Amino acid sequence: MPKTSTYVSEKAPEPVGAYPHARRVGNLLFLSGVGPRKRGSKDIPGVTLDDNKNIVAYDIETQCHSVFQNVKNILESSGAGWEDLVDVTVYLTNMKDDFPAYNKLWADYFATNPPCRTTIEVTALPTPIAIELKCIAVMKD
Repeated sequence: MPKTSTYVSEKAPEPVGAYPHARRVGNLLFLSGVGPRKRGSKDIPGVTLDDNKNIVAYDIETQCHSVFQNVKNILESSGAGWEDLVDVTVYLTNMKDDFPAYNKLWADYFATNPPCRTTIEVTALPTPIAIELKCIAVMKD
């Protein structure tokens, strides 16, 4: 059985459940679902909530920048880098409205050697966010 390790980033938002940010198995690094929240806060960049914690408005571009930064932070804390991503599953809560902006930013962030990608529309995510990424990276050593 390959050696395994778990990682928790001091820069990424705290997980909303009982799971690590990432787990290495052999030379593969699997990231748990990553959203746009900021560490140490329940606030979500680009999201406006009402008193009942329902989404009133959101900015998908702001959320994309934040979630990409969170993924980078987890990768770096685990000994990997952005360029090591090989497969990303993206969950959007509004494919019709959000895909064009997200797809443009994806092309900017992955200008060279992009990972494989699957984008899926879901009706909701565990917190009031519009995007979440599930990633796999290959470790250098």
